[in-house]
Amino acid sequence: MAVPARTCGASRPGPARTALPWPGHGPRPGPGARRPPSGPPRPLLLLLPPLLLLPLFAAPGASAYSFPQQHTMQHWARRLEQEIDGVMRIFGGVQQLREIYKDNRNLFEVQENEPQKLVEKVAGDIESLLDRKVQALKRLADAAENFQKAHRWQDNIKEEDILYYDAKADAELDDPESEDVERGSKASTLRLDFVEDSNFKNKVNYSYTAVQIPTDIYKGSTVILNELNWTEALENVFIENRRQDPTLLWQVFGSATGVTRYYPATPWRAPKKIDLYDVRRRPWYIQGASSPKDMVIIVDVSGSVSGLTLKLMKTSVCEMLDTLSDDDYVNVASFNEKAQPVSCFTHLVQANVRNKKVFKEAVQGMVAKGTTGYKAGFEYAFDQLQNSNITRANCNKMIMMFTDGGEDRVQDVFEKYNWPNRTVRVFTFSVGQHNYDVTPLQWMACANKGYYFEIPSIGAIRINTQEYLDVLGRPMVLAGKEAKQVQWTNVYEDALGLGLVVTGTLPVFNLTQDGPGEKKNQLILGVMGIDVALNDIKRLTPNYTLGANGYVFAIDLNGYVLLHPNLKPQTTNFREPVTLDFLDAELEDENKEEIRRSMIDGNKGHKQIRTLVKSLDERYVDEVMRNYTWVPIRSTNYSLGLVLPPYSTFYLQANLSDQILQVKYFEFLLPSSFESEGHVFIAPREYCKDLNASDNNTEFLKNFIELMEKVTPDSKQCNNFLLHNLILDTGITQQLVERVWRDQDLNTYSLLAVFAATDGGITRVFPNKAADDWTENPEPFNASFYRRSLDNHGYVFKPPHQDALLRPLELENDTVGILVSTAVELSLGGRTLRPAVVGVKLDLEAWAEKFKVLASNRTHQDQPQKCGPSSHCEMDCEVNNEDLLCVLIDDGGFLVLSNQNHQWDQVGRFFSEVDANLMLALYNNSFYTRKESYDYQAACAPQPPGNLGAAPRGVFVPTIADFLNLAWWTSAAAWSLFQQLLYGLIYHSWFQADPAEAEGNPEARESSCVMKQTQYYFGSVNASYNAIIDCGNCSRLFHAQRLTNTNLLFVVAEKPLCSQCEGGRLLQKETHCPADGPEQCELVQRPRYRRGPHICFDYNATEDTSDCGRGASFPPSLGVLVSLQLLLLLGLPPRPQPQVHAHASRRV
Repeated sequence: MAVPARTCGASRPGPARTALPWPGHGPRPGPGARRPPSGPPRPLLLLLPPLLLLPLFAAPGASAYSFPQQHTMQHWARRLEQEIDGVMRIFGGVQQLREIYKDNRNLFEVQENEPQKLVEKVAGDIESLLDRKVQALKRLADAAENFQKAHRWQDNIKEEDILYYDAKADAELDDPESEDVERGSKASTLRLDFVEDSNFKNKVNYSYTAVQIPTDIYKGSTVILNELNWTEALENVFIENRRQDPTLLWQVFGSATGVTRYYPATPWRAPKKIDLYDVRRRPWYIQGASSPKDMVIIVDVSGSVSGLTLKLMKTSVCEMLDTLSDDDYVNVASFNEKAQPVSCFTHLVQANVRNKKVFKEAVQGMVAKGTTGYKAGFEYAFDQLQNSNITRANCNKMIMMFTDGGEDRVQDVFEKYNWPNRTVRVFTFSVGQHNYDVTPLQWMACANKGYYFEIPSIGAIRINTQEYLDVLGRPMVLAGKEAKQVQWTNVYEDALGLGLVVTGTLPVFNLTQDGPGEKKNQLILGVMGIDVALNDIKRLTPNYTLGANGYVFAIDLNGYVLLHPNLKPQTTNFREPVTLDFLDAELEDENKEEIRRSMIDGNKGHKQIRTLVKSLDERYVDEVMRNYTWVPIRSTNYSLGLVLPPYSTFYLQANLSDQILQVKYFEFLLPSSFESEGHVFIAPREYCKDLNASDNNTEFLKNFIELMEKVTPDSKQCNNFLLHNLILDTGITQQLVERVWRDQDLNTYSLLAVFAATDGGITRVFPNKAADDWTENPEPFNASFYRRSLDNHGYVFKPPHQDALLRPLELENDTVGILVSTAVELSLGGRTLRPAVVGVKLDLEAWAEKFKVLASNRTHQDQPQKCGPSSHCEMDCEVNNEDLLCVLIDDGGFLVLSNQNHQWDQVGRFFSEVDANLMLALYNNSFYTRKESYDYQAACAPQPPGNLGAAPRGVFVPTIADFLNLAWWTSAAAWSLFQQLLYGLIYHSWFQADPAEAEGNPEARESSCVMKQTQYYFGSVNASYNAIIDCGNCSRLFHAQRLTNTNLLFVVAEKPLCSQCEGGRLLQKETHCPADGPEQCELVQRPRYRRGPHICFDYNATEDTSDCGRGASFPPSLGVLVSLQLLLLLGLPPRPQPQVHAHASRRV
């Protein structure tokens, strides 16, 4: 919206300024003009009849001149249009290229893209690919269950009895501080040789599996050794699976004990600091280990919660949130005498990345005060779970309570809300070291089908906040085969370097019988997973037959994209899935919401829509027609869509059977021909299997030529479609050089270059020397000018990209150019297609001078028209450039040309950075419309720590009375003080631990963030339009008019007389959103449509709930406490908090 302006001085003398109609010239201000109904003074844009213009707006100090009349400026606009069209007709060669295609009609066929057939074929291919992985998964899960059932538990098993490849062994051997090195426990570790494998992007060994054990788990424990013992047999099944399907990637068994065994073996990607990887916290394991969850976390913040205990609780809640996936719903509340949500969320919300971030930040603000009121906390939680007016998981329901202890059992609350059916599980967590009676906490959990856990210290947090999954897995195990459902995950980053993957998961159950009564075991053993790289799925989609603006995409039941050309996360968090909603991958509108819903529901469909698309460089928005076609991918939770512009219904397929012609055309790819035929860039596509890729196009072309000397375009190792089209387009663009470009003098029309780019992958730039300054992408499908030219009629101007923070353009040696391009449309036998784009590169300085002349009162190539002292003349853009501003602005609001020499180095900048007042006026008069969106895949530099982060931790200091009181020495306060010193010494950076840093990921330097993007595009105004920016003596008149058949707006305006009336500045630059995008508190009130998994396992009548957790509080040692107090009396200063990580204990 417009920003109010300040007025300055008295109004100019003359008629009163009132809005007057201007019949036939431009629209009246309406809804499109963004003016608030009331408010402070602001620039007013008033229409004036042409007859009032002359007496009102003579330029100061030049009384002989008046502001040009409308018909004069329309005449200038026609001259500009004619000049642009003339140059493009002569040099662009659109008509000549059409004739060349028709002359070579025997060398290609016109093929049709049939959307329904295409999308069904691709969906079938993806289904077949995933089905092969499903069969391998089932073989693994069945084998694992049988191996474990046949395994005999060994109480006396030792480390030296087990031989396996420890994936972290090499890294630990390199670490002199490693605990395992000190204990000399490497006798059981195999040493393997590895070979590089491009499929895995890693070094692998196909003869063995590898084992990864979390840092905080003791490798020598009996449980772990028995787990290693029976899972060793999986090695042969992994190998057999690969023999049957050589395309298999990582095959993984994630055990409920934390052990990961994967195939093929490869060294673990050792982080720089603490390795926090635990398979039980990976997205694929969480999804496979339990059904969806509705969880309410309640945290005791009464005054009895001491400093360190509260820190433990905060960390525990954050770790608990990390065990939730996008299929789950959650809310977090704190309680003392009363309960209240910790964040702005007043009900259960989806546990997606952004919502969890809001919770984590809010939890850090919890403050302990008041008295403990379990009743308030539990009543709040039950009310949340009983709210049926919101979207939620509607499966497992649970309450997680974190407290330091209490006496109340709140039985009346459970009787009211949960008994006798006990549909809500209650998990209780006793946090911190204290001597409270924990029996009430145990009773709560046991009486409500939950579990009781103790978190006495930091090292127990991760283990005890994830083991509740074992309890939730009981109904699944008891359901048996019914629960053996393969699920496919969201997209996430593979821990071993494959990039973006999805994983098929299958739970593995314990089939043993417990006790003499042969009671069925109800524990989940773990989850089996097989990865599928997104690149392998992309290979099943058509690559180049859909054209530059056609594409295939796929979404899951959450509406998140599995495939999409805009799925390009700049940085990926090792611990979180990559969740980009379809409506965030594209510019959202009602039609796309409808398509998304239909796809989630598993329907087929087709729809043609008019929609907005963002340009590849994210500077422009175009309104276009698109055809959407979609079908479900059977046996999965995915749905596949195909998007085609109408002009991509047909495409060319070269048919170069004449080998002599192949050789002739191929010679025009040789650098020796460039001087006469122009420089050729070839798209870096996968033409042949043995073609070496390179980011340097000259080197890539060299590699291509060398390979073509060994193989023919019809070779089986090559993509014949790509090669034949490339060679055909080489010949066709060479004929354009021969017929049009070679005989023309580019300098006569101030052109730096002419060019043609094709669907076949050729970009030919003439003359050869112009290639030195060619900065466009050699892949036409990835070049912004190419894609925008296909979507727009007429001539598309593209000024050089300039950022406001960078230095201005350097105008030296006429090297700065402006691209002008247009699509070549063919009509062959009633079938229309656009196989190429042609254009010119204008010399900026020369065309700026030409622009002045064309927008002047010159009648021929004589001297500028002078106005005598006794006559009245209209100002023009050449003679009166000190008083009159004349510019060409493109459809994105970027400056293209100006009559002001000092603005030439600002060409390519958003016009608001050049003249904010005028750009605001254009926007308020509907010449431009604004589109705002959010980029959820951006990467940002880490934020500097705030002042609070540098402050020392508060430490409770006891008084002399406390020291003299024996009861105090055994109190929670004393024990808390001991913990603060002990853990300050050992785990001094745990609470500041950045998981990204701890895992050695690049997020330590750069993290994901949300960026707000704003693009402008032409509004509804098409006609000539005059208006005033009214601000007293600072008022300005301007004229604006669209240039026909271009993406340009011609603007003539008085130069500003003063700066006091600047009414604000429109922003186009991408900006960081500190609040993580649009307000999450508002977004959760209107959640997007989604569907959870179609089955739920949250209840089984035979479940044994007697194992519900038993524990005893950890009694403090009086001797240790006395020693501690003596240290404090001696004035031991608190330990500083360095920003590095200490190694956590490896033992549980």
